[in-house]
This record gives sequence, structure tokens and C-alpha cells, in this order.
Amino acid sequence: MKVLDRLEEILIATLIGAATLLIFVSVSQRYSLDLAASTLRWARGNEMEGLAAAARSVFMAIKSVNLIWAQELCIIMFVWMAKFGAAYGVRTGIHVGIDVIINRLDAGQRKFFILFGLLAGAFFTGVIAALGANFVWHVYHASSFSPDLGVPQWIVYLAIPLGSALMCFRFLQVAYGFQRTGELPHHDHGHVDGIEADIDNLADGVDEEGEALIDSPLTPRDLTEPRKDRK
Repeated sequence: MKVLDRLEEILIATLIGAATLLIFVSVSQRYSLDLAASTLRWARGNEMEGLAAAARSVFMAIKSVNLIWAQELCIIMFVWMAKFGAAYGVRTGIHVGIDVIINRLDAGQRKFFILFGLLAGAFFTGVIAALGANFVWHVYHASSFSPDLGVPQWIVYLAIPLGSALMCFRFLQVAYGFQRTGELPHHDHGHVDGIEADIDNLADGVDEEGEALIDSPLTPRDLTEPRKDRK
């Protein structure tokens, strides 16, 4: 199971990093072309032939790099990242959920509705995985290709059944764990990896950074008065 978790994380991180880098390179090329063209026009207008020739050489060199496929590839990578990222969110508990009413129920009712929600999620994603696999099968036999990259479309759409199947598995995994232990995956949105709270400097549940934030004149007064941690 740890191998699957690691592969999932590596895939998501790789897709995010590659897409970000490709977008940066593509946008940089676009602005560099505009800068080189503007420099060329300005140099010609001021009869600076040496600068005009250099600007023209730079413009042609940048233009020779064909990145017309970059936008399509970025869209594909973000689709794959979103599908597998959704499965990662189920495993780690980072999806947003409205549980105000659920938390007010007694233990038995709460457990029932949580399991119902998890199994409903597994059923829905399982159906999407099955329909997606059928769709990919028909696209494969249609022999269609993406317009810019020329990649077979069935490879692009393969993210639907694979990502949905993994998400279905994660729902079942969380449901099984909740049935056994009564605990759900939980992500602390205030926690930053590599930064640990200094327990010795905590006072009545508020650390030094919290004290500075609460005492700041920029903090709304209705959030600081009355101070429950001070008498």
C-alpha cells in the first residue's frame, strides 16, 4: 500500500512541476518574441542597423523553438493531476465537507451516515470508472489523435477510468478504516511541514505568533474581545 501511496504522490508532484515549468518557458518565449520584435522596430526607426540585425537574429532564434503544443500538453497534465489529486484528497482527508449536522448526531447515526457517504462516493466513482473505460475503449478503436501533439486520444482520456478507479479504491479504503477504528483521515490546514510548535512557549493554548496576531491592531476587535485565554 505504501508503494501505491508513493507512486500517487510522485505522479502528482511530477505533473505539477512539469506543467509549471512548461508554462513558464512558454510564457517567457512569448514575451521574449514581443521584446525582440519591439527592439527590432525601434532600432530600424532610429537607423541602428547593428542593433536591428542583432534583434532580428534573436527573434528568429526564439521563433525557431516551436512550443505550439505546450498549451495542449499543460491541459492534459492538469487533467491527469486533477483526477489523481482527487484520489489523494480522499486518502488524506483534504476535501472540503459540510459536517455540521453530522457532528450533532449520536455516535451510531453519525457512523451510519459517514459510511453511507463514503460508500456512495465509492459507487459514484466506480460508475465513472466503468463508463470511462468503455469510453476509452471506443476512442481507441476510433484512432483519433490530439491536434497539436498527435498523441492518441485514448491515452489522454485514460485519466478518467484510472483516476476514478483509484478514487473509488480510496473511498473503500477510508470506509474500511473508519469501520474498524472509527477515525477518518484528517488534514490540519494550519500545519506546515518542517515547522513544529514550541510547546514551552505556549500559554493557555496560544503561542507567540498567535499572541502577536491577536494583539495586532489590524485584527478585528470582535475576534480579540473578550479574550478567553486571559482573565
